[in-house]
Amino acid sequence: MGIMIQEQNAIECRELTKRYFLYQNGMERLKGLFFPKYRPTLFTALENITLTISKGESLGVIGLNGSGKSTLANILAGITWPTEGEVAVDGDVSFLGASVGMLNMLTGRENIKYKFILLGLPDSLLKEREEEIIDFAGIGEHIDQQVRTYSSGMRARLGFAISVHVDPDILIIDEALSVGDRSFSEKSLAKMEEFKTRNKTILFVSHAVDQTTRFCDRVLWLHRGKSVGIGLSKEVISPYFGFTKEWNNMSIEEQNELSPALPTYQEKYL
Repeated sequence: MGIMIQEQNAIECRELTKRYFLYQNGMERLKGLFFPKYRPTLFTALENITLTISKGESLGVIGLNGSGKSTLANILAGITWPTEGEVAVDGDVSFLGASVGMLNMLTGRENIKYKFILLGLPDSLLKEREEEIIDFAGIGEHIDQQVRTYSSGMRARLGFAISVHVDPDILIIDEALSVGDRSFSEKSLAKMEEFKTRNKTILFVSHAVDQTTRFCDRVLWLHRGKSVGIGLSKEVISPYFGFTKEWNNMSIEEQNELSPALPTYQEKYL
């Protein structure tokens, strides 16, 4: 039986776990296809995550590379599915990743139309918002060039402009603002603040702790697929920042043995 989501919540997930096989080469993949009993190394990207995000809340997700942040974002966006556990989402979701969501061989303008078609949005809405999207992205004449010619910053600009102008109930951002310039990041954060005033829900995955501190109501800290803890931004960011300093001075053996807990680092750094 699935989760019966509460009216005040936008997202609820219970005991989410995501595992997948690590294949060393193409031959291993073929073995997996033709020999059902063959099992390569199994990797756990996310383990036993239970989480509730209220409507109108901005939740930050932080953690080192490989901690499971993008895996969680992809599951909540419906791009992939959990190996175990349940997810319930109430509302339309728009997902923005730094390198996701556009077709390289289409122009920027064609990608806007493509996204509206994928979302099943009417032509009338496209006509109403197309120029707003182009103006917000601020990439000038490049809008009619193929996206394969864009820099990472230009892709981020256009991707963000499309995502916010389709007016989703839930916006999931996975590191997309980290590749843009500072002026566009400020413009994007201002747009996200506007979303907050309209009771939109935002999941903000980022290494930029200053943006996370400024923007997010609560923060979830992940480490190697597990939840270290969740709390108000000011109660999580400083402990996490102290943890990263310690982590960088540890040996590989020390890192492998460490299982951080939020209360431990709160005692040290708050």
